[in-house]
Amino acid sequence: MNIAIVGCGSIATVHAKCIERSNNRLAAFADIKIERAKEFAKQYQGHFYEAYEEMLQKEDIDVLHICTPHSLHVPIAIYALEHGVHVFMEKPPVISIQQLEQLEAVKTNQYLGFCFQNRYNPSILHVKRLLESGEAGQIYGARGIVTWNRPASYYTKSDWRGRRLMEGGGALINQSVHTMDLLAYLLGTPISVDASMANHHLKGIVEVEDMMEALILFEKGKRACFYATTGYVDDVSPIIEIACEDRTIRIEDLEVTYYYKDSKVERFSFNGKEKEGKSYWGSGHGDCIMDFYKSIETKTPFSLDLSHMKETILLMLGMYESAKTRKEITIKS
Repeated sequence: MNIAIVGCGSIATVHAKCIERSNNRLAAFADIKIERAKEFAKQYQGHFYEAYEEMLQKEDIDVLHICTPHSLHVPIAIYALEHGVHVFMEKPPVISIQQLEQLEAVKTNQYLGFCFQNRYNPSILHVKRLLESGEAGQIYGARGIVTWNRPASYYTKSDWRGRRLMEGGGALINQSVHTMDLLAYLLGTPISVDASMANHHLKGIVEVEDMMEALILFEKGKRACFYATTGYVDDVSPIIEIACEDRTIRIEDLEVTYYYKDSKVERFSFNGKEKEGKSYWGSGHGDCIMDFYKSIETKTPFSLDLSHMKETILLMLGMYESAKTRKEITIKS
């Protein structure tokens, strides 16, 4: 297949390296900062464009990877889908309920998939199988903790980060949405969320939150505590801990620890495939992208399409609504 990328920033580098290892061709690149598109085109022997519309009109593209600022994800996806191109989108899928409705209104036979690569981490897959087997007993609840560092320079050097209309949010939508998603992936359907957010360390610099915390209620009475901040001094692996009838399970990157009720402790280390980008992003980008391509080629459903990711999207949007209104929000799918 012929692959194109729109938005040639840091995350596009991760996508390009994963695509390069496949049997597909990186054919074209687009970026409003055309010098960045030129650099990618030179490295991967493709063509470069300033406008994605021109790229899709002139090139025979099968799949478009969207790696742009958040607010542009949905408009670009709709344009590509309506022009017969499959779309693989970086997170977040949307930044508002209006954008979700716009995506749902698109009538197309093209594939739309989202990059929630941490679902492909071997440690997550191991725990998912364990929970589904029933071996750990009843699931009571969980906690998800993300403590990363995003200094003022991260925002002041960007023309879109930290701006609410372009980024859609901060610590949740940009940094910790993957951990929030994994709580839903492992615990099941979210029922309601009660959240709060704040800007503790970047007042006057950004318009978005640097801290988000929430209590999330899931089906069958399961409850999760969620906390994310970009005000820490380092970037460390997120922690997901699941309290079960037989044991407590802790996941940190590629490490899984079982804490049994009799005080016995078991630890497992998993070998991740070579990582692209920053280590704490997870090790599943390549597997996620290849799985999307396989779905297209075999004409089978992709596990991270809009229908499968809607609960995660509504939980994310519900968390923001709850934090803004200071009310518990029911998640209606």
